[in-house]
Amino acid sequence: MPEIDATRCEEFLRHFPVSHETLEKLERYAALLTEWNAKFNLVADSTLPQIWRRHFLDSAQLMNFVPKGARTFADLGSGAGFPGIVLGILGAQKIYLIESTGKKAEFLRTVVSALDINAEILKTRIEDLKNFSVDIVTARALKPLPELLALAKPLMRKTSMAILLKGQHVDVELTESTKYWRFDCETFPSLSDSSGRILAIRNLERQPKAKTDGAARHKR
Repeated sequence: MPEIDATRCEEFLRHFPVSHETLEKLERYAALLTEWNAKFNLVADSTLPQIWRRHFLDSAQLMNFVPKGARTFADLGSGAGFPGIVLGILGAQKIYLIESTGKKAEFLRTVVSALDINAEILKTRIEDLKNFSVDIVTARALKPLPELLALAKPLMRKTSMAILLKGQHVDVELTESTKYWRFDCETFPSLSDSSGRILAIRNLERQPKAKTDGAARHKR
């Protein structure tokens, strides 16, 4: 079983000096993930020793961009619970964890129950959700951005926001997305990965058939 690097916990706490109770929940989450991963391969084994940076810090940093007043979150393709479970542990008011794979949904239920998080697991395909919207949509390593926006849009109201974790090809994905979508986007560096970026997307709308210039109003 991979041994977790405790020094990474110290790094996490420098960025997010959480309470002892919250820290205990994160430690319990790490233990549950390590236990379940031995059977169901929820995340790559190679990432477990760096769980505090690779998974916890990576997820927690999204809280820095959540506007005041945001109450409901939808985590698309939640998988092992990143970023949704971590956001719930850190105080997000209501999280919907959307995951269609049975074993992953079962793991999420186990974690939510064990840690007493205000979260609901929706075992369904994202495309099958109807009459459902939230304040914040999150996702991590799920789909290329144009496809991800197509999944997020039906869940977003005019005032909603998508906060997405993306990798080193984010600029290419943003350019491709403007062929299909109009949106306001702010891009921020990742705390956990020097090549990673966080996208904060508002005012998401389908692009008219005839593409216009300047469709994505992009701030860096």
